[in-house]
Amino acid sequence: MKLTAQATLQIQKTVGEVFEAIVNPDHMTQYFISESSGRLESGKNLTWKFPEFEDEFPVTQVRIQAPNLISFVWDPETTVNIFLNAQADQSTLVKVTEGDKELDDDNLKWLISNTEGWANFLACLKAYLEYGVHLRKGAYDFMRK
Repeated sequence: MKLTAQATLQIQKTVGEVFEAIVNPDHMTQYFISESSGRLESGKNLTWKFPEFEDEFPVTQVRIQAPNLISFVWDPETTVNIFLNAQADQSTLVKVTEGDKELDDDNLKWLISNTEGWANFLACLKAYLEYGVHLRKGAYDFMRK
């Protein structure tokens, strides 16, 4: 049995607006990461930093099929796929998957953590795009202590 972290949320913005908010570091740093070495583009390797961690995270094997798919690797064992699907009301259904890992105790913990993380990513993206709210600001300060 393979484990895949998944999260889905509808955002009241067009596919183009959601796509740009994910690939453009000027937007991503407003709701998800604190720094990026560049824009998500096919074939690029990037480095991301998060406000709550000291570490840098390499983002590799970037594959973009604008405006409907953003794919990358940041864990050598998994691939992240972000699917953007336009809805009739001009909103966007965003589905994130990350996987696959074999079923064992450590990977079950990974599944819970990453599913929670991607749900948080989507909630932060929605709050930022729809309302200009920065949900992550101060949310993880406790992790730096």
